[in-house]
Amino acid sequence: MTRSIIVFGSINMDLVARVPQLPQPGETLSGYSFATVPGGKGANQAVGVAKLGGSSRMIGRVGEDAFGAELLKSLQDAGVQTDLITVDRTISSGVAMIAVDDRSENHIIVIPGANGNVDTSDVDRLKSVLTNSSILLLQLEIPIAIVESAATIAKQIGATVILDPAPAPANFPEPLYPLIDILTPNAIETAQLVGFPIQNQSDADRAATVLQQKGAKTVVVKLGSQGAFCATEHDRFFVPAFPVEAIDTVAAGDAFNAGLAVALSEGLPIQDAIVWGAASGALSVTKSGAQSSLVHRSTFDAFLNQMQKP
Repeated sequence: MTRSIIVFGSINMDLVARVPQLPQPGETLSGYSFATVPGGKGANQAVGVAKLGGSSRMIGRVGEDAFGAELLKSLQDAGVQTDLITVDRTISSGVAMIAVDDRSENHIIVIPGANGNVDTSDVDRLKSVLTNSSILLLQLEIPIAIVESAATIAKQIGATVILDPAPAPANFPEPLYPLIDILTPNAIETAQLVGFPIQNQSDADRAATVLQQKGAKTVVVKLGSQGAFCATEHDRFFVPAFPVEAIDTVAAGDAFNAGLAVALSEGLPIQDAIVWGAASGALSVTKSGAQSSLVHRSTFDAFLNQMQKP
């Protein structure tokens, strides 16, 4: 039986302006393109799961505004169940205002909006649909105390908790670690959590040991173009990255977690699930944008079959 995947987290509208160079304080520049792009780590993961054929349900908040309506429609069009998303009438939808220059450098201003209002009532909605066979995907773009509450409920019910600790907070709550079945930081986030730089497999192995000692059961350190290192309770292994021509790495981590979750939901072992995550992440970097870079199952299967041919 396929397990349901529930994503509890952020839903944003990215406002992306392209400019020749980033403005200095007080400077007005003429840009040459503008786009509104549905984003948010939670929503990205939910869309990634749905496109890969998983049972995807999103819990979070949007504002009662035009962006909120557009964000809901985008999720629904991708096949995500949105019945438990709250439309918050007290605040705007979350937005990220992004300026990108010709060197791909950027300035980003994130306004949490409705994401910052996610509270225990949303955790109650989560509890109403969690079962011991559920997979719960969490990130850190909503209040971290609420993430901890959600993980606590999931642990009590027996669901599998996968946490992407992004963006990594200055003070990660120690009681959260033992609630995590699979922790999936990238190299930068891992360094912030353990206090030393992560540059290779050896560093990732050392960091995974630290994070497991803190209580996380399985640690997957995402090393970008190098691959991913995984430490479980009984095994340690490395999955190399798939060779692709990268265009845009936005949402690659979200794509990885979506592939990982869908594989686990279909009963595959963790080794295969990491390969699925790596393949999903690799495909996402070959296209620009966040949710627009997430691929459908047919494309994913064809890629994986081609890459795994002897």
